[in-house]
Amino acid sequence: MLAIRLVSGPARPDSLALPIRPASAAEGGDAPAALPVGLPVPDDDVLAEAAALAPAARATGRAGEVHMHLRPGRTPGRLLLAGIGAGDEAGWRAAGAALARTAGGETHLTVGLPDDAPAEAVRGLVEGLLLASYRFRLTEAGERPALAGVDVLVTDPSRYAGVVTTAEVTARMTHLARDLTNTPSSVKNPQWFAEQVEAAVADQPDLHVRVRQPDELAAEGFGGILAVGGGSASGPRLVELDWRPAGARTHVVLVGKGITFDTGGISIKPVAAMKLMRKDMAGAAAVVAATLGAAALGLPVRVTTLVPLAENAVSGSAFRPGDVVTHYGGITSETTNSDAEGRLVLADALAYAVAELKPDLLLDLATLTGANAVALGKRTGALYSDNDELAADLLTAIDAAGEAAWRMPLPADYVEHLGSEVADLYSAPNQGAGSVLAALYLREFTGDLRGRWLHIDMSAPSWADGDAAELARGATGWGVRGLLRWLGTLD
Repeated sequence: MLAIRLVSGPARPDSLALPIRPASAAEGGDAPAALPVGLPVPDDDVLAEAAALAPAARATGRAGEVHMHLRPGRTPGRLLLAGIGAGDEAGWRAAGAALARTAGGETHLTVGLPDDAPAEAVRGLVEGLLLASYRFRLTEAGERPALAGVDVLVTDPSRYAGVVTTAEVTARMTHLARDLTNTPSSVKNPQWFAEQVEAAVADQPDLHVRVRQPDELAAEGFGGILAVGGGSASGPRLVELDWRPAGARTHVVLVGKGITFDTGGISIKPVAAMKLMRKDMAGAAAVVAATLGAAALGLPVRVTTLVPLAENAVSGSAFRPGDVVTHYGGITSETTNSDAEGRLVLADALAYAVAELKPDLLLDLATLTGANAVALGKRTGALYSDNDELAADLLTAIDAAGEAAWRMPLPADYVEHLGSEVADLYSAPNQGAGSVLAALYLREFTGDLRGRWLHIDMSAPSWADGDAAELARGATGWGVRGLLRWLGTLD
């Protein structure tokens, strides 16, 4: 990651970035841009030049807009004007992301903040810088950004030290989720993923991990995980990761879908749909990273994360459409489509959480359906819950973190589609809306936690087709930022 340093001066950088915003203070407006007052830049000539340059460059100050001005033979040699829109956290995050890309060829950058910059502005700036500068490559070939460090010029660095740490932890854990998701499935099987979690918690006394092997899953009755993983030479696993801070009063269980590759099984996918199925464990990556982040930040809430891991492969031992699976706790499912495998492994984990862990809150995150993108597009997760207050709180946290989700309905008249003649449930009915039916199916495994359960289908926003704002092409790490914000509001 970029090295971020809070400084108060003196500042004579080669590259200096200064914020601009619409003179009307309305983000996205067409009014001429202006510099905020109170920028801690000791060179008045530079400030005067920047103030004159903004209207000359027809800068609007929109969040994410950057204009670079070259000053040969002078210091700074490059002056960047970065639009911050309304000056809120989102505007500063967009500015940080744009600066990371515009100044990617520089080795160092200094960013000046006004005297009255709130802590949220610094958090947004730092997160934008760190998230947009992410790159994943398995080889050293290819051009990498030269930018290695950023100085954030403020009047009082001590005022912002805590929020910079929070932003750095958030970005580092988002990077981890991206790394896990981007890793090719030739490397990433259930055992590999479990080993990454074990390595991450080594020597951390308040973090505990247990990995159930296939024989333990069979002995304890995790029929869904075993069915989905039964067709692969790489056996399934169940990772249980626990953050137990002293004095925690609230216990949250997070469940993340961990299909390390999805062929579709017997209901095999076409090649085009299979190519990116290394991302089918993005929910697992997000909940693991969020739990590690909660520990790193010392959040006073107990978090248990369950990651059912399996590779959905095609072989003589693969489960078939029409098979009946007995889940943890005894509920049975008729597996109508082997390409609807994620809900089978999640069902086991949810049932286990309800029966054995008895948390206060239960949330699952999954790249569950293509219907998520059909309903909401590429950037927005689909959130389901019967609890209005819980749903509103999580949506607020997701929005504040710079992610996006939309609450979807759980209509009662769809429930009849889940009925099977040979089992308790159909796993994937053909009637109705796919993402909604998947959520209704999962709700059947929440028991007395039904009113304290949330589900997010995040298949669409888990992957970006190109660089955009703080997102880098590939895995987005969606969910880490929102979950950490939400967990930070609990006690």
